[in-house]
Amino acid sequence: MRPAILNPLFSETATLKGVGAALVRQLARLKLLRVIDLVFHMPVMAIERVQVEQIDESLVGRPIVVNLTVVRHDSGGPRSPLRVRAVDSGGQWVDLVFFGQSGAWARAKLPVQETRRISGRLDRYGQSLQISHPDVALPGEAMGPMLREPVYPLTEGVTNKRMGQIVGMALERAPDLPEWIEPSVLERHGWPAWRAALATAHDLRDEGRAKDRLAYDELLANQLALLLVRRDTRERRGRALAGDGRLTRPLVAGLPWALTGAQRRVLGEITGDMAQSSPMLRLLQGDVGSGKTLVALIAMLAAVEAGAQAALLAPTEILARQHFASISKMLAGLPVRVAILTGRDKGKVRLDLLDDLAMGRIDILIGTHAIFQEAVDYHDLGLVVVDEQHRFGVAQRLLLTGKAKAPPHLLAMTATPIPRSLQLTQYGEMDASQIDELPPGRQPIETRVMAVERMDEVVEGLGRHLAGGGQAYWVCPLVEGSESGDEAAAELRATMLKARFGDTVGLVHGRMKPAEKDAVMAAFSAGQLGLLVATTVIEVGVDVPNATLMIIEAAERFGLAQLHQLRGRVGRGSGRSVCLLLRGGDLSETAKARLKLMRETNDGFRIAEEDLRLRGAGEILGVRQSGEAAFRVADPERTAKFVAVARDDARLLLDRDGGLAGARGQAARVLLYLFERDAGVGMLRSG
Repeated sequence: MRPAILNPLFSETATLKGVGAALVRQLARLKLLRVIDLVFHMPVMAIERVQVEQIDESLVGRPIVVNLTVVRHDSGGPRSPLRVRAVDSGGQWVDLVFFGQSGAWARAKLPVQETRRISGRLDRYGQSLQISHPDVALPGEAMGPMLREPVYPLTEGVTNKRMGQIVGMALERAPDLPEWIEPSVLERHGWPAWRAALATAHDLRDEGRAKDRLAYDELLANQLALLLVRRDTRERRGRALAGDGRLTRPLVAGLPWALTGAQRRVLGEITGDMAQSSPMLRLLQGDVGSGKTLVALIAMLAAVEAGAQAALLAPTEILARQHFASISKMLAGLPVRVAILTGRDKGKVRLDLLDDLAMGRIDILIGTHAIFQEAVDYHDLGLVVVDEQHRFGVAQRLLLTGKAKAPPHLLAMTATPIPRSLQLTQYGEMDASQIDELPPGRQPIETRVMAVERMDEVVEGLGRHLAGGGQAYWVCPLVEGSESGDEAAAELRATMLKARFGDTVGLVHGRMKPAEKDAVMAAFSAGQLGLLVATTVIEVGVDVPNATLMIIEAAERFGLAQLHQLRGRVGRGSGRSVCLLLRGGDLSETAKARLKLMRETNDGFRIAEEDLRLRGAGEILGVRQSGEAAFRVADPERTAKFVAVARDDARLLLDRDGGLAGARGQAARVLLYLFERDAGVGMLRSG
């Protein structure tokens, strides 16, 4: 149950005075549905107005507050703006201009021979000074936002003044809450109480410390929730899975290369976890091509050796089918039954597969989200492997783990290197393993940046590459051209390249049917196509060792992590690989920094840290695309600064200060509900 003290914050915006149905709809466009959403709807800047007695030329272009006496109304024609002629105390004339206002409104608000306090930006129009759409108040009225006005993110139909009034009403509902921060942390940073910090953050006076405090609150709630999930997982009784080596030994012995030291180290961590009765919850990080899939396969074989089934969940059908093909190939000759299930499988084939799975005749099931749908029953699910973990919400993950008799072991994999601060905030309930070594024989990829004006040279070079038996990718940011004549589109580029190179060119993008995409990918993998023109659907998992050239058109439009993932599609064999970044002419400073870094390094972790700085956490982890809630106040800089302290504070609360039962724990319980990290701890967002 949510603490009653928070109920005013969780009421709908319609409960605020003067907020009718139309305004509710307008606010909803900004995802402002409840009072608490308004409370955390922070201003981006403040307008500072100068209070003056008299107007002069030096004030043109500046927001001012001044007492003016109304002399006359010039209503003009029906299409003309309403002009109110006024004068300051020194005799300086100024026009107050209103577009779309009636004379009746002016007579009521600005009566002739009356003095009013006027607030707005002073401009020059021809020979006259004027203020357009000023705020008007009686001389004795409180200044309020006239001198200092916070500027909020807005939507069509809601003025900044109206937004300020609505947020002000929301802030009045914010209660005084008990303190949840450890006293020494509070004292060290000199932070105000929660409600005072909120008011200061909206006023934007000395808001740095106030926002630091609010960001810390959010990070503390996040860390506390993740530690509670971790504790809950550790306390559940799962099933120990200790393999006997009868499948893993022959697999490793038959590999054409030895496992790297990093692969052996993380395998020791994973199999050590699986041999315990408390369920494993481990994140496996490894840069593109570091050999994560092999590690996951060995873990799945260990589960099969122990008499259990394993499931591998992939984010796309292309990746699921590729995993199925490569794993089936590696397991050739071993007594292991592998199957694939995607949304495309229908009818008798699907029913037979489901029956085999339920009866234990399938050891490893690979697939998309179809593998955890209601009709899918496992005989004895012991290990779940989730590939590209950040593409799945926790609810999907829990659906799959709910298919097991006892809580299964979970191994989450990602090829998106995650900076330390993000690791703590997004995966803090998991143990982390990292493969930080590439397999032998992998060549570093040479990265070059070229202007799009040199397209003819690039196409000539591509022709020589294809004529020599090589394969290549050409990636575009769009599927089809735009009305503005944008040519960086896969369909347009494929048409142009087919005219030059004929049927050796294939096209794949996200709007194609899965079967069509798979057919093109299969033809490229088999060497029947020389060039694959694509959008970012090839970002993860595509493995064609003979493809040694990657061309990324309009590279400035991609994020760093995305460029790094795309580059990782080449360099998968022993041949020298090149990644060409074709850039447009008008580059932002951020785009220049991205392309420079791509030239300088192949280190995914360095790239991830820089990407976090340039773009923010939500985009790196796919959060904004997947629709899951990002942090409200804790930006990347504050996250990096405070997350480790917040984690220590959360540990201290649980281990020393009596957990959620003690005095500070009761306050922390309010904190968890405030930031909506309370959902039964088992359903908390963790990836």
